[in-house]
Parts: sequence; C-alpha cells; structure tokens
Amino acid sequence: MHLNSVLTKDKNGVRTRSSNSRYQIDANDLRISIDLPKLGASGLWEAIRPRYERLVYENEAGSLTWNCLQPGSCVHLRMPHRELKGLGYAEHVSLSIPPWALPLRELRWGRFVSSTALAWVDWQGPYCTRFAVRDGRETSLLAIADDEIVMPDATLRIEPGISLRSGPLASTILPGLPMLQKVLPRSLLNVEEHKWCSRGTVTGPNDTSEGWVIHEVVHWNA
Repeated sequence: MHLNSVLTKDKNGVRTRSSNSRYQIDANDLRISIDLPKLGASGLWEAIRPRYERLVYENEAGSLTWNCLQPGSCVHLRMPHRELKGLGYAEHVSLSIPPWALPLRELRWGRFVSSTALAWVDWQGPYCTRFAVRDGRETSLLAIADDEIVMPDATLRIEPGISLRSGPLASTILPGLPMLQKVLPRSLLNVEEHKWCSRGTVTGPNDTSEGWVIHEVVHWNA
C-alpha cells in the first residue's frame, strides 16, 4: 500500500491533499528527487548538510530508525501553477513495529532551516528519549517547549506561527482515503497532531541565525 500527501500554504489558506497512488523516489547521499503524478507535485532536494542516522527505539519485536537524510538542503518544487525554491529538509523513518504498538504518549518534533540546520525529537511515554541534531551532529536537549528549544551551546526561540494541521490523523492526513480508515486501528486514527510553521532564531555563543521552523506535538490517546 502506498500513501503520499502534499501540504501547501498560500493566500487561500492551508490545504492537504493525499493519495494512495504510486510515486517515484530516487535518492543518493547528495540528491533526492520525488515525483507524485496523482498530486501533480515533483521536487529536487540537494544536500548542503551531512546526513545523520539514529536508532531511536528497539525491542524484541523490531525497531524504529530515524535517518535525517538532509538536515539542510536546497529545494526546487514544482506544483500546478506554482514553483518554489528555497531551503529545505528531508528525512526517512524506518519502522519494523506497527506505529500503534510503540511505547509513546507524546512526541515533540521539529526542524529549523537557515544558515544553520537543526532538528529535534522529544519522545515521552513508557519509553523516553530526547535529542537534537545541529548541522549533522548530535547534541543534547536541555529543555523543550512550544516556543523554545534549549541545547548546551545554542537556543532556538520560536515565534507564534501559523497552524498547518490540527486534529486527529483521520481528519488531517487521511480524510480523502476512506479505505485506509477502514483497515487502520482506531488508536492510530485518533492520534492528535498539531503542526505549525513559524519564524525562529538560533542564538549561540558567537552567532545568531534567523530562519523558518516546522514543529509539531503529537498525542497518542489511550
């Protein structure tokens, strides 16, 4: 089964389009190209920061590996009546455990792109872990909130932003795919997602970098 989704924001608001049609992805260490024919979208990502891979969770049933393919990249996107160029990000999550079986209650996740590239994960539940990756190198997270990410050598301050998605996954990602809603467990469909786009500023001992942040909080309901 295939699932692809495109989220766009323009003067008419925020729109999510999803499809279970086939798509094409070609990737190597430096370039990623994606073609989503059914959704009329294609793009090219060219890496400007080194990749980073981390085993986030593992038990006897399987594992979850987070592969931050491009913490920072130059991106060229094409969509119907629209073409975009700018800084971007690419990741791949590999799961050998059903997502509804993960020991997870709340996930805070996000990324910041500018002259520096930052991504972070805060996993809370029966199993807990938190970490950040700055310019391809792992660093610890000292504190995390909706408006601030604190690391030993830098702090990201996040301005109030625009809501991109808010609500259960059944209504945010899968509203146009009733077949998937019939086969996926209700515990996954009821997962609450809140995603924002905001301006942000990373301040370190010797420099300051302003850019854009995509960040979210996900709640697994009992």
